[in-house]
Amino acid sequence: MRDAGVAVLVLAAVVLWGTFSRRLERADLTGPVVFVVIGLAFNAVGVLRLGELPELAEPVRLLAELTLVLVLFTDASRIRIAELQEDAGLYARLLLVALPLAILLGIGLAAVLRLENDIWLLVLIGAALVPTDATLGVPLITDRAVPSRVRRALNVEGGFNDGLAAPVVLAALAGASAAADVTGTTAAGSAVRLLALGLLAGLAIGGAGGTMVRLGRRRGWIDDEFGGPTVLALALLAYAAAVFVEGSGFVAAFVGGLAFRNSAGRRAEREATYVEQSGAALTLVVWLLFGAVMAPITIARFDWRVAAYAVLSLTAVRMVAVALALIGVGFRPATVALIGWFGP
Repeated sequence: MRDAGVAVLVLAAVVLWGTFSRRLERADLTGPVVFVVIGLAFNAVGVLRLGELPELAEPVRLLAELTLVLVLFTDASRIRIAELQEDAGLYARLLLVALPLAILLGIGLAAVLRLENDIWLLVLIGAALVPTDATLGVPLITDRAVPSRVRRALNVEGGFNDGLAAPVVLAALAGASAAADVTGTTAAGSAVRLLALGLLAGLAIGGAGGTMVRLGRRRGWIDDEFGGPTVLALALLAYAAAVFVEGSGFVAAFVGGLAFRNSAGRRAEREATYVEQSGAALTLVVWLLFGAVMAPITIARFDWRVAAYAVLSLTAVRMVAVALALIGVGFRPATVALIGWFGP
């Protein structure tokens, strides 16, 4: 009975947000902000308690992963290969220069603030917090007021930087586990395999699925009302197949969306709308659960060093790295600042 009551409250919150979302967004109240606050309120009144964390951990993790899969697939489905080729140099600067530099700056800052004594844990902090968050970035990437070149750059970076940071994160986990004599942690070498298999799974499934959808549409095989669910299943299939072969499901989701967009024809982006809407609804639930379960833990363990690192990680660490990487590109300072601000 209680679980049904929680479900009623969560779904009612989503309905109310959907009803008043445009008005609230005009007041700079975004979905993630509103639903984290709702989650904190749920925790405060006892709807969702910290003591329930062990029970909630697995379903919350699965829901969060599926949400990110839909967001990554949708973001990638807006990109044409020709656009990637046009700005390959810009993407290389963000992914191969700014990302490693930001990781190094993050490690150095964590060491200066003495967040941890173990070097491997310092590396973990620096690498884990640098990649941009695709779900938080959706409003910016879809805002037509932002120049298309900037939106594409942020979109591509957000899709690939998790995969590129994964080897560093897994190396840090392996090192920390070895130092603590813990077994069963994925070694750094496996991270490259994770990335490669995710890439191959995404290309194969996204490309084949897009081709099937295009042919089915051309020959009248596809029911228009089921086109959206078909693409939704394709996004989840790319993720599941990559996980099955022990690859990165997130890389597969992004690459799968990219391959789908460039093999499904002109209506590909329109057909991904259902996936986008499903992801948007799940995103709200994930942020509510974050506010109810994880935010109170963070607040309870907060101190000045954590606060300082959080502020500097959101500003100086990434913004300095991005500014250095984009020297000579020709962007105005305001544009460079915007790209840098689009942070963790």
